[in-house]
Parts: sequence; C-alpha cells; structure tokens
Amino acid sequence: MRTSVSYHLPAAAPAAAPGLAVVAVGTACAYAVSHALPALNASTVAVALGALLSNARLHHPVLRPGTALAGKRLLRIAVVLLGLQLSLPQLVHLGLRGLLVVVTTVAVTFAGTRYLGRRLGVPGPRSLLIATGFAICGASAVAAMEPVAGGDEEDTGVAVALVTLCGSLAIVFLPLLRGPLGLDVPDFGSWVGASVHDVGQTVATAQRVPGALTSAVVVKLTRVVLLAPLVAAMGLASRRASAADPGAGHRPPPVPLFVAGFLAAVALTSTGVLPDGLLADAHTVQSVLLVAALFGLGTGIHLPALVRTGRRSLLLGLTAWVLVAGVAYAGVRLAAL
Repeated sequence: MRTSVSYHLPAAAPAAAPGLAVVAVGTACAYAVSHALPALNASTVAVALGALLSNARLHHPVLRPGTALAGKRLLRIAVVLLGLQLSLPQLVHLGLRGLLVVVTTVAVTFAGTRYLGRRLGVPGPRSLLIATGFAICGASAVAAMEPVAGGDEEDTGVAVALVTLCGSLAIVFLPLLRGPLGLDVPDFGSWVGASVHDVGQTVATAQRVPGALTSAVVVKLTRVVLLAPLVAAMGLASRRASAADPGAGHRPPPVPLFVAGFLAAVALTSTGVLPDGLLADAHTVQSVLLVAALFGLGTGIHLPALVRTGRRSLLLGLTAWVLVAGVAYAGVRLAAL
C-alpha cells in the first residue's frame, strides 16, 4: 500500500515547525561534519544523521510532519532549482560521442537494474526507484520518480540510502582506480560524471584528481537532463497500465508538476538571461535544500526493516553501481578511440 504525506505549507506550518527546526539543526551539523572531515559529503552525513535520529528512537511523532515535509517538499524544490544548473548548450559542448556515452550509460543502467530487480525479487516500485537513482542523479532522481513509482516510504528510504552509500564509496574508490584503468585526467572526469550518482558526490570525486572537475560536471549535468524524459516515459507507461486495469485506482501524472518546473528552469537558464550571481545563489540554496531533504528522508530509514527486507535491495544497489561504472568506463574508452 502506498503511504504518502501531502502538506499545504501555510496550513501545515505550525505542525511542521518542530520537525523543521530539527531538520535545520541536522543540516547545520551535516555541513559542520563535512567541513571538519572533507572526505565526507554533506549529503551522506545528512542521511546518516536522519537515520541515527530515527533508530535512536528520538524521532518523536511531533517531529514527523516537519521531517516528512522536508523529505518531500524541500526535495522537490531542490529538483526544480537543479534545473538552473543546466543549459541546452552544454549538450553541444559535450559533442555527439559524449552524448552517446551518457545516453547509453543511462539506458543500460536503468534497463539492467530493472531486469536484475525482477530476477532478485525486489518489489517493482523499489526496483524502479533504485534504477532511476543509479541511472540519473541519486536522491533527486528518486524524488522525481517517487510519484510515478507507487511505492511507500520504505521504498524511497531504501533507494536513497543505497545511492548515498554507493556514491560515497565512489568518492573513495574511483580516484584510486584511475591509474590501473589507464584513464587520463579528462577521461577520468568524464567517467566520474557518467557513473557517480549525486551531483555533489560527482564534484567531491572529481576534485580528488586536479583538472578532472570540468569534464565531470559537464557530463554529469548532461546526464541530469535525461531525468525529465525518463520520468515522463515511466509516467505515461503507468497511466496506460492504470487505464487497462479499472481497479488500479489513482493514475499518476505523466509528468509531476515539479519535474515540469525542472524543465522550465532548464529552459530559462538556456536563454542566458539570468545573471551569474543569481545562478550561484540558486546553486547554494539548492545544495542546502537537498541536504535538508536528505536529513528528512534519513528519518524514514529503519535499520531493523532494512535487515529484514533490504538484503536483496542491497545486492541490487551494489550490482547497479558496478553496472553503471562498467558501462560508463567502456563508453569513455570507446569514445576516446
């Protein structure tokens, strides 16, 4: 059964205030830990802190309206603002070969993860969320696909936990593999951009190899552009399935409203009318909202439930991580020929 929480901000503000206050403190702590330990990404720390709050039984009922609002509304606002980091001219700069690498990596990772999910017996909604997170851009992609997937809070929490875990592992291991895999600096950046999940994790990984950041960000943001068409395609498929089944109930929208906002933000940025200062400020706000939202989502991660039901999901996530890294590596090497 799908569980969801829907809030109208003005009406929910008093009830959400205690939880939002805790989210604000958790966000500040995540940034403080990340600043003290640069190897730890703030997004990763936020998920861990949220899970710690929940599993220490400190996530009291009075906090839940605020943490749920952060995990849904703030994350969706962050997805919209993510569109301001993208522009269509980036596709031209990437070139046909680079674009082909990105599209192939996303398509193979998404389809392969869905297939493996079915073989492993992972529930369909959870498999869809995991596939989207690994193929596109981590937690932001999970949030975008969540209205279409028809899963529950646990499905979303597991998917976010897996992309956060594997993205954090990528920060450590991918730079160590550059030499053995024979990648020069630009190709390493392209590999990182095509295979690491979250934008922040991509930046953190690429920064460990001087000179790799530019190519990593260009490839990564081009990959993020595919978020909207993927969500739209799955939304249309879900609506067709619902139409064929009279008992299916609620039909998900073909494109969630905030994904349409994401597209509008991309279009606006592509016009070049927005000043660089405004775009920089929007990037900062987007990063803070994402960390706050991930803290909220972290409170939905219950370790006993993960132990009971998450083993197959963990195997699926680790396999998807190897798949996306392998396909992206093959694509980068072939594109360099």
